[in-house]
Amino acid sequence: MANERLRDALAQRGLDSVVVGERLGVDPKTVQRWVTQSRAPYPKHRAQLSALLQESETWLWPDSVTPERQEAASRSEVVQVHPRRSSISGEDWLRIFDAATTFIDLLVYAGLFLPEQTPTIIDVMKAKAADGARVRLLLGDPECRAVELRGEEEGIGSQAVATKVRNSLQLLRRPLHKAPGVQVRLHRSTLYTSIYRSDDTMIANPHVLGLPAAQAPAIHLRRLSAGGLFDTYASMYDRVWDEAVPAWT
Repeated sequence: MANERLRDALAQRGLDSVVVGERLGVDPKTVQRWVTQSRAPYPKHRAQLSALLQESETWLWPDSVTPERQEAASRSEVVQVHPRRSSISGEDWLRIFDAATTFIDLLVYAGLFLPEQTPTIIDVMKAKAADGARVRLLLGDPECRAVELRGEEEGIGSQAVATKVRNSLQLLRRPLHKAPGVQVRLHRSTLYTSIYRSDDTMIANPHVLGLPAAQAPAIHLRRLSAGGLFDTYASMYDRVWDEAVPAWT
């Protein structure tokens, strides 16, 4: 039986067995067997190929990563836990996004603190997109019930968060509306966790009932190929993105 996940991942990135063999230092026929016969590579090669394809080992070879190893790797993905998101400085945010080479993903309701606290972050995102990175920003639809409810639960009024969203959209529209490589969408999802991702680095900001997101914890994650915590949040982002609509027509 063929490994269709591996075959698809290779095809999406335009890689063949010869190129992969050269990158990993193995015979191209060995790579072909990984695909056509579903042979599992040695752990070293699994990690290298996972990094090359930007896919997790647990996705490419579900039976090769034991639950014990995945649990241990997932714990190791946690770099630091901040008691409050507000303790992350503007310089830290700028450093995270400036390190991106492949993509930047944001999932928030408003995220107004980023351009207010560090205005040059918008320029960084625009520059990264111009260099070929994929930049996707998800903001809450200011007309949806989920955004209204968030303001009510924080005790600041049903329109307070919606106003923040509109302010963010106004700030972002001029520099990013027609910027190549930048997409901005609106979502109507209940936001349990805000996500700020730069390649394999992520800040996950779980929301706490009644508290502004700035006062809730923030988890600094670094993706590992055998882990699952990082990919759990990344998969959530993709589900919300698929159901969102363009912010501007």
